Amino acid sequence: MSDKRNKSGFNGGLTRRDALKVIGGAAALGIGGLPFGERLFAQTLPKRPNILFVLTDDHRWDCMGAMGHPFLKTPTMDRIANEGVLFENAFVTTSLCSPSRASFLTGQYASTHGVINNFSRWDEDQNITFLQHLKEAAGYDTAFIGKWHMPGGGLPNLPGVDLFISFTKKDGQGDYLNCPIYKNGDLVTEPRNPYITEDLTDYALEYISKERSGPFALYLSHKAVHHDWRPPQHLAGMYKDADLSFLAPESDTFDTWTGNNWLEGTMGLMHPVYRRYCECITSVDEQLGRIVALLEEKGILDDTVIVYCGDNGYIWGEHRLYAKHWPYEESIRIPYLVRYGRFLPEPGRRADQMVLNIDLAPTLMELAGIRPAASMQGDSFAPILRSADAAGRDAFIYELFKDFPFGGRVPTHKALRTERYKYIEWEECRTPELYDLVSDPREMKNLVGTGEGERLTGDLANELAALKERYSIR
Repeated sequence: MSDKRNKSGFNGGLTRRDALKVIGGAAALGIGGLPFGERLFAQTLPKRPNILFVLTDDHRWDCMGAMGHPFLKTPTMDRIANEGVLFENAFVTTSLCSPSRASFLTGQYASTHGVINNFSRWDEDQNITFLQHLKEAAGYDTAFIGKWHMPGGGLPNLPGVDLFISFTKKDGQGDYLNCPIYKNGDLVTEPRNPYITEDLTDYALEYISKERSGPFALYLSHKAVHHDWRPPQHLAGMYKDADLSFLAPESDTFDTWTGNNWLEGTMGLMHPVYRRYCECITSVDEQLGRIVALLEEKGILDDTVIVYCGDNGYIWGEHRLYAKHWPYEESIRIPYLVRYGRFLPEPGRRADQMVLNIDLAPTLMELAGIRPAASMQGDSFAPILRSADAAGRDAFIYELFKDFPFGGRVPTHKALRTERYKYIEWEECRTPELYDLVSDPREMKNLVGTGEGERLTGDLANELAALKERYSIR
């Protein structure tokens, strides 16, 4: 996706927060506008839309009914896909919870926002969320509900967020049952729903139901579908008899309490674990259905931008691996669904353009009629929502840093992902890898050292180096 915006930050000696105030003032005067001469949404929409962003943990891209999963039931996600746009080539720039979440919020690579693993600190003075932009530049009522998980224990001060509901247990991972919740810094003591996915949805429904004169922006972030994969009682065992022969051939005997990923925390053979994972996904879908039903009941469904994503993918035995961290497709690809009934001209479309987690923030700002911040490194995919013929990016850079103790045996690496090829450079211990994703979609045949690899490696390595320089990735 071509990008003609300044990627180096604000100019003229302004701090980022001062520049944000300038942008907000310009928007209030009606001169902030969009970075595109067509001013797409400001011209075609009568008012700013509500925004609902739903983020799940470890939800792999192909684990939805709409993606042809053989048994997983996700009717609400399928409805959003059928009434919106399903991005079939959606990725994260770091396949790890905290860095990816920070990238969704800021529109930046981990190298820029500084949350490089699950234990690095969120810089409250440096990092600005799209919620703050929406609040200060467009007057949105804003809320963050759910899993924060940056950098673990404590919860930050989030400027521009009117309602902040989250949890700190297990370094921010939370519990599926009876998880302590904090609301604007205070421990919630009144009776609540004991199951975390339903509990967070209850808070979301209460927030959406509020009477307000302007639009809202809600960031709803679930613990699910992270380990230890405990579905609600009414769904437990739903998939106990499902045929799992479609999984990687080695998964039937692969013990999750071995090898590189034993600290992921679940002991046992993969098949029972995978069944519980799918049951947790169906639980998320049920709760998403409650929200869609409320929006419909209030008559605001078509005035609301709904985006559903996962924070990274998940490996279920492929490559003899388990969990995430790795640069392979199973780990870096995510579900990415967008519904906006008031705007989308071709509902039910499947888009093959590559989109990233860092593209969310500039897209939501453009949909709200606000100029995306100059500090954002992602690209708005609003033009793709408008037209199937809109250009997409040719390639992107993926990065991962050491994450001790989880994934501590995965070396730091950078990867280039083009429409056809994946080229990986490891910082230590491993030789480069190159895969042809058309002829070898499972990434089983490393072309480095072959004649074909020799022909391709130079250009791909140069393209990776150019992207590292462009985005100041170390």
